[in-house]
Amino acid sequence: MKESPEERRERLRQRDLKNSSSNVGDSFHRAKSGSLVDLVGALGWKGTGILILIMIVGFIVYSFLN
Repeated sequence: MKESPEERRERLRQRDLKNSSSNVGDSFHRAKSGSLVDLVGALGWKGTGILILIMIVGFIVYSFLN
């Protein structure tokens, strides 16, 4: 069974998180709070595009109100 690039990337990322004993504190905090990679991976390309669009519209609205 051949794994997809996304599955391979996630498997390698999980392995790196387990083996990062030199930066235990940093790894713990990153794993605890999540990261942008986790968010984008969970949303997919459509969800990420919508999130970026919402951020741009929010910035424009904020700049007009100030």
